[in-house]
Amino acid sequence: MRIIVDTMSGDKGPQEIIKGFIDASLDFGIEVLFVGDENMIKEEVSKYTYQKDKIEIMHTSEVIENSDDPVASVRHKKDSSICQGLNALNKSGGDVFLSAGNTGALIAASTIIIKRLKGVRRIAIAPLIPCQDGCFMLIDVGANSECTPAFLLQFGYMGHIYMKNVMNIQNPRIGLLNIGKEDGKGTSLTVKTNKILKNTNLNYVGNIEAREIPFGAAEVVICDGFTGNVVLKLLEGTGRFMSNALNKIFVKNFFSMIAAFLLKKSFLEFKREIDYKEYGGSPILGLKKHVMKAHGNSDSKSFYNAAKQAINYFQSNAIEEIKNNILQFGVVEDETESL
Repeated sequence: MRIIVDTMSGDKGPQEIIKGFIDASLDFGIEVLFVGDENMIKEEVSKYTYQKDKIEIMHTSEVIENSDDPVASVRHKKDSSICQGLNALNKSGGDVFLSAGNTGALIAASTIIIKRLKGVRRIAIAPLIPCQDGCFMLIDVGANSECTPAFLLQFGYMGHIYMKNVMNIQNPRIGLLNIGKEDGKGTSLTVKTNKILKNTNLNYVGNIEAREIPFGAAEVVICDGFTGNVVLKLLEGTGRFMSNALNKIFVKNFFSMIAAFLLKKSFLEFKREIDYKEYGGSPILGLKKHVMKAHGNSDSKSFYNAAKQAINYFQSNAIEEIKNNILQFGVVEDETESL
């Protein structure tokens, strides 16, 4: 298996990406194609011991910055690491493409180069997030700031297929993120979508409130991309806040430091349970090939775990099942959006 990596993405620079994926290559036996500035990559790669036949470099001369306009950058920076990495994937130069770069550009370039599966109305970013009972998928978290019931319905089915095929949850619970559990709560979008989801063969548990998410209310939580992105960043920030607060408590005085020593193992387990880095990358569902988005603030640990998630995604039958079934669901009466 070969993973194509946008080495010019991420807030921490190529060093974290390269370390994470070289470690993953050694542990999992995968091939890695690093895409980006060749001299910079070679300099960083030279710091590590690795299998020479497992690591390759593709030189690109341009970088899409986070501040760049997504669509314009894809049009005018064709030799960027995002565009050339996706071109390599499209030409079967690898099995999975992963980037921690400009989300809008990645979505635009993926739609143009890789293209949606026939029948998929919108692709969606779908990260796995830790919760009390393991993890849940939040879909969408930024690809579609505005949605229709048809989009959300397909998100539910694609999330169901991913969790079943990749995470081995045979009948994942599907929940619609809303401001209340009652059928009449929320916007016209959530009211209509809730009604539609109730008439599907999904294991739909109804509307769920944000406070229920960390306690494992559903394995797939559906929402529009604007709401999902806010929820995702709030959860990440809350996790960091709790970790920092506990660190301050444990160094407050001599007795708290003794308590910290005694509770060190439990504290580390707790931090791991709430750490989004344990899952690394987020699949972009609805595309013809495997594309993943990593968090911009990812470190080497997160990229290592993203490689594990990419392997699981590739080895699953998720894309094929979405392809074979997408035209059988996701059709909503009076929906004017064309396929």
